[in-house]
Amino acid sequence: MKRLIIRGDPGIRKGAVIDYDGEEYVCFGISRQGEWHGPDRVQLWCTIGKEAEREDFAKRNFVPMHLDVDNVDADAVEVIKTKAEPATS
Repeated sequence: MKRLIIRGDPGIRKGAVIDYDGEEYVCFGISRQGEWHGPDRVQLWCTIGKEAEREDFAKRNFVPMHLDVDNVDADAVEVIKTKAEPATS
């Protein structure tokens, strides 16, 4: 699991599947930064990981401040799936 800061908005939401640095990752959580004040364009602070790490994320079995952080432009991320499927009842 790692934190990925994306400068710009590639159009992804929570549950998206992306290809970054030649590997496929799931976006477990996304925080939008810079809407009103801050950098000249929006930043997405994403917690990403492999599908096998989903349960660790759900149970908060990690320390957020100890995750590795990468910082990239939106065009460095290939979007495979834009968001998770809606929950059904």
